[in-house]
Amino acid sequence: MGISTLPAAAAPLATASCTDGTQPSGATYRICMPDDWNGKLLVYAHGYVAPTRPLGIPEDQLGVPGSPTVAELANTLGYGFVTSGYSTNGLAIQQGIADLVDAVAIFSAQEGEPSQVLLAGVSEGGAITVLALERHPEVFDGGLAMCGPYGSFRDQINYFGDFRVTFDYFFPNLLPPTAIDVPPTLLDSWESSYYSMTVQPVISATAQITAVNQLLAVTNAPFEPADPVTKISTIKDLLWYNVFATNDAASKLGGQPFANRARNYVGSLNDQALNQSVARYDADGEALVALAAYETTGRLTRPLITMHTTGDPIVPLWQATQYAAKVAHVGRSAFLESVVLENYGHCHFTTASILSAFTRLTLLVDNPPPFVLYLPLIER
Repeated sequence: MGISTLPAAAAPLATASCTDGTQPSGATYRICMPDDWNGKLLVYAHGYVAPTRPLGIPEDQLGVPGSPTVAELANTLGYGFVTSGYSTNGLAIQQGIADLVDAVAIFSAQEGEPSQVLLAGVSEGGAITVLALERHPEVFDGGLAMCGPYGSFRDQINYFGDFRVTFDYFFPNLLPPTAIDVPPTLLDSWESSYYSMTVQPVISATAQITAVNQLLAVTNAPFEPADPVTKISTIKDLLWYNVFATNDAASKLGGQPFANRARNYVGSLNDQALNQSVARYDADGEALVALAAYETTGRLTRPLITMHTTGDPIVPLWQATQYAAKVAHVGRSAFLESVVLENYGHCHFTTASILSAFTRLTLLVDNPPPFVLYLPLIER
């Protein structure tokens, strides 16, 4: 990542002057102000944080070593900046929406009412961005949602679950005990030893190349064909989410949400054997009811840009295409633009591509669609 694409008027890069505080929910907020504020505010929605980590703002999601932080970029462009660590880790979409709305109010009380409020988020924060923009157009004037599960949250959960049960079929007994039951000891040891010492040697073995290829074919999990190492990276990253997100999601949704009872898996060398032997599960009814609150509607009344890579193995590109279809179905396509980048990786964007999308968003917010498009679509 680099900053060579920053407008000349914005150089040199601002050093963010930031203050942290505690929200009523218990979440930590951070406000960063430029020396010459343009009166506008950028709100940042961070992505998924493992439920085992302490609460707080995830510093590793605000920038990478050697590159500017999100706050520094915002301040360099003259924007005020605010973010929240959310009042919970793991599945935090509902809390994230509430905490960011509250963070805007805190900013307004401390720094003055902004003339424009833009929201940007990545991964889980991408879903937060879209849902917040749909539900709170009185707070947010536009959004940039990147690499998030905003097309179908239920499909995202099933994508993770399908990968795990298919993995268990090709690599039996490697992960204990089932796709919907993850022992706490596995969470404790996954990053320190279990993956590197137990899982990686098996899936990286030459004898398992065929099994790995079948796993990726059945699940349609993206990888970079020119770089075989990305096959292992995709498996590692998807298993991480199964290990860390499964129990937390079930707890917060009131039951386990994965269902594959009627799923027909294809792409292996013997699909009949796969479908006869793969583990099958039914979702709990309470979890399915709870999932409704995580689903977007497509009923935009403010401009939104989504950005995705073609080879995102965690939140696949179909999340963006599904959301675009939702928006079109309710007649709100004038409010949506989609940016698709040819690349492998989850949220693998350059600073230049993010700034380009952000610049486009500011133009859309300053020049919104005609008012008639805000009228509700009457469905027959």
